[in-house]
Amino acid sequence: MPTSSNESNLKKNKIFKYLIPSLVGIVIGLCGYIFYLSKAHSYLSDDPKACVNCHIMEPEYATWSHSSHGRNTVCNDCHVPHDNVFRKYYFKANDGLRHATMFTFRLEPQVIKMHAPGQKVVQENCIRCHSTLVSEVRLGKVTAPMAHADNGKLCWECHREVPHSRVRGLNAAPHSPVPIIDDMGENTPQWIQDLIKTEKNN
Repeated sequence: MPTSSNESNLKKNKIFKYLIPSLVGIVIGLCGYIFYLSKAHSYLSDDPKACVNCHIMEPEYATWSHSSHGRNTVCNDCHVPHDNVFRKYYFKANDGLRHATMFTFRLEPQVIKMHAPGQKVVQENCIRCHSTLVSEVRLGKVTAPMAHADNGKLCWECHREVPHSRVRGLNAAPHSPVPIIDDMGENTPQWIQDLIKTEKNN
């Protein structure tokens, strides 16, 4: 006949036998649901529509789409590294996690500004794309760290309108026309879907 300590051990083992897999399943399920709900898979592409999954990027999208860059580039052409695939996806993951954290916890500022790693990448890409133009001037070899140390200027310090004009926040471009994500209906309340249909019909 088992002792009381053996019985309690058996009960604990049964609890852990079901509890741990259940908790793991819940965590995996929640992570999968968040991945699906946030359309995280869209960030693996180069589609600019992925950048307006968060409403705070609407002015940037609208100004880019009306600029000369909007005809020839996508967001990732400027905002992610292109020297190798590992750095590109590491940067995208790191930057995406930073953005997701800020948007989830409502930490985003009213005025969007690039942080230092982003400035470094954009400066590299300005020089990469416009190498034939900038090779003729001294600034063609200025990196973001050099500019931060007052040893030159970043490209957009002179070219202030490129490609996002002088828009510096949500209030600067209210009601920016941006694309509606194709599969948003699955996560959108019915009253919003009806409103969108009504606006499309008018």
